Amino acid sequence: MSKVPLTKRGAEKLREELQHLKSVARPEVIGAIAEARAHGDLKENAEYHAAREQQGFIEARIRDIEGKLSNAEVIDVTAVNASGKVVFGATVTLFDLNEDTEVEYQIVGEDEADIEQGLLSVTSPIARALIGKREGDVAEVQAPGGMREFEILGVAYG
Repeated sequence: MSKVPLTKRGAEKLREELQHLKSVARPEVIGAIAEARAHGDLKENAEYHAAREQQGFIEARIRDIEGKLSNAEVIDVTAVNASGKVVFGATVTLFDLNEDTEVEYQIVGEDEADIEQGLLSVTSPIARALIGKREGDVAEVQAPGGMREFEILGVAYG
C-alpha cells in the first residue's frame, strides 16, 4: 500500500480520536452491553442490539484510523520550502476570476479536508490544478458548473 500524505496537525487529530475511542468510547459501549445483558432476554433487547451495533462502529473506526496512521507519510508543513511553488501543505491565497472573490486554502490529505475550514484535499480538482504553480500563475479547473479560473495571489508554508 502506498503512503498517504498527512500534515502533522492531521496526524495529531487522528491520534487524539484514536485515543478517545480506545479510552472513552470503547469502555462506555462495553459497559452499555453489560448493562443491557443484565436486563435479561437478549433476543428482544433493543438496548443490547444497539450497543452491539455501536461497538461494531467503534471497532471499525479504530481499525480505520490505525490503518491510516500506519500508511501515513506525515509532512511537517513548517519545514517545507518549495521556492514559491504550490505543494502539499502549502496555504494558497487565490483570486476566483469567475466570482471576483478572494479565497484561501491549505492543501491537506484526504482525511483532513474540510472546505468550510479552508482545508482542501490534495486529490481535489482545484488542488491538482494548483500543484506546481507559482504566485501570479492562473490555474484552470474543470468544475461541475464549468471551467473556473483562479489566480494565485500568494503561497505560504506553515
